[in-house]
Amino acid sequence: MSALALVLVIEGLMPLLGPAQWRKFFEQVLALHDGQIRFIGLASVLAGLLLLLFVG
Repeated sequence: MSALALVLVIEGLMPLLGPAQWRKFFEQVLALHDGQIRFIGLASVLAGLLLLLFVG
């Protein structure tokens, strides 16, 4: 539950501090192809697993 709470805090910072930049970021993400989005998701999962393995 602590990890989920931390994700929510971090995810909420960008729209809180820079709503215009947040909106522009999501417009750019919507322009990406499915394969590009999947690659970003895979890279994020792998980075998170590596952090868990070596830091945790």
